[in-house]
Amino acid sequence: MFSNLPPITKALAIANGIVFLAQLAIGQQLLAPFALWPIGAGFMPWQLLTYGFMHEGWLHIFFNMLALVMFGAPLEYTWRSKRFLAYYVTCMVGAGLCQLAVGMWMGSDAPVIGASGAVFGLLLAYGMLFPNQRVMLLIPPIPMRARTLVIVYGLVELVSGFTGFQPGIAHFAHLGGMLFGWLLIRYWRGQPPFGRGGGRKPPTLRRVV
Repeated sequence: MFSNLPPITKALAIANGIVFLAQLAIGQQLLAPFALWPIGAGFMPWQLLTYGFMHEGWLHIFFNMLALVMFGAPLEYTWRSKRFLAYYVTCMVGAGLCQLAVGMWMGSDAPVIGASGAVFGLLLAYGMLFPNQRVMLLIPPIPMRARTLVIVYGLVELVSGFTGFQPGIAHFAHLGGMLFGWLLIRYWRGQPPFGRGGGRKPPTLRRVV
């Protein structure tokens, strides 16, 4: 299965795995400057990229990489590698920017790591491009349409962010990845707020089984 992945999806999965192994070997403290720190608490611009390749533990990276493979591969086959990479990076940076804004608002001084923001962007794109595709959740094992999955996850993250549920999770970073992904797709399609049908559209969709 891994050998059949498209190149960017495979490269991202390998890069995340290598960085995670480095975290285990070197230690989190030595790699702390690569996490996304709040502005005024150690933030550096390049952290908007590096934080997305670091993870807190085995479950964290497992679920993120599983989602990357599940949703990223069909998107890369549809968009091709260059456009897919641009989308992934946009979602990652957008998630980081939203987290920085929320951190300033809430006065947080804790760093953030993980590919979840970019992964939530992939989830949104999958729901937009393949809305009726059936997706099977792991927890709980319930099948549902991709569009429904996106709505459910988006609402859960929104409510969790405002209520403080699961405080150790960067819910607004997840929402930021979805927001910037949505904006980029709207831009590619030439849809408001970027115009009305005058934009460059993505390649014709191919059926993904």
